[in-house]
Amino acid sequence: MSETAAFVALLTLRFRLPARTLKEKRAIVKSVLARVRDRYNASAAEIAELDSPGFTTIGLVCLSNDAAHAESMLQEIARFVEAERLDAELLSINTEVMTL
Repeated sequence: MSETAAFVALLTLRFRLPARTLKEKRAIVKSVLARVRDRYNASAAEIAELDSPGFTTIGLVCLSNDAAHAESMLQEIARFVEAERLDAELLSINTEVMTL
């Protein structure tokens, strides 16, 4: 049996949002998460700053048999999210690729 490597790539995006209430924030976050899931078939969730109306951190994960492919997919997702939400300021982008 041959050994196969699997790579899990994690992308975290931190945003400043134009939301004054949690309800406004959740509408923005829900829209971003749905679009990413539909377009890229990636797992995505709000992972931090859940009770802060003006900020959010979104985590996205993809699984691949090629680390370079996983990394490029995350970069494409980051560009897509930044272009889609012109009203949200992207504060930081972090990526990490792990081998399983």
